[in-house]
Amino acid sequence: MTTFDKRKDAFENKFAHDAELEFKITVRRNKLVGEWAAGLMGLEGEEAAGYAKSVVQADFIEVGDEDVIGKVLTDFAVAGVAVNDAAIRAMLAEKTEEARQQILSAA
Repeated sequence: MTTFDKRKDAFENKFAHDAELEFKITVRRNKLVGEWAAGLMGLEGEEAAGYAKSVVQADFIEVGDEDVIGKVLTDFAVAGVAVNDAAIRAMLAEKTEEARQQILSAA
């Protein structure tokens, strides 16, 4: 194996590792946002855990955060919770950092 092949393999391995890490962070972030939203809607226990899971699943609908934001906004509207799109985006940013710290400290 040449030096070039070794470097290529190392780069591919790093790329795969980084992609997996970002996926885990996003899933954890969505769970944390779901828990936050569940609390605002007055959900507790199994209901809150189920809601957080549904927020995680909502992220698989389309690329990006719009599916998560849309789900939470719709659910807030149904529950009568007055939280806007900007507040949800801010919470996504905050929970991204929290999720990153949790995932990296667990690794």
